[in-house]
Amino acid sequence: MLIRKMCKDDLTDVLAIDQQSFTHAYTQKDFLYELDQNAFSNLYILEDNEVIGYLDLWVVYERAEIARIAIAPDQRRKGYASYLFNEVMKLYDQVESISLEVRTSNEQAISLYQSLGFTKEAVRKNYYENHEDAYLMIKEVKQ
Repeated sequence: MLIRKMCKDDLTDVLAIDQQSFTHAYTQKDFLYELDQNAFSNLYILEDNEVIGYLDLWVVYERAEIARIAIAPDQRRKGYASYLFNEVMKLYDQVESISLEVRTSNEQAISLYQSLGFTKEAVRKNYYENHEDAYLMIKEVKQ
């Protein structure tokens, strides 16, 4: 099991995982922006002879936000998302808090985030394009 920085050669695999994971999938242009232009974006790949998943973590000083995390559908429920998140966060010891938004209907993701120590802090009304609400979830890392 290897975690490494994402590169352009990973785009085909990452796009496939993203399209299988999200209603509004990123485009290749979106990922290229994250890789080349977003100074806050840190993209990581989890692989074991193939790309299993990825994490897009935005870090701004002592705060981080999970912009996106996804595991290939046939590899889910094996602990890979937790492993990827926990291992990547070891690289960011300056981070004091981590936030994310998640669809209020995405019970599987909410359960994962709660198991990682995130708590629901607010509801963002009509957050998604289909007007679905999102939970703002936060994990305090350092007090």
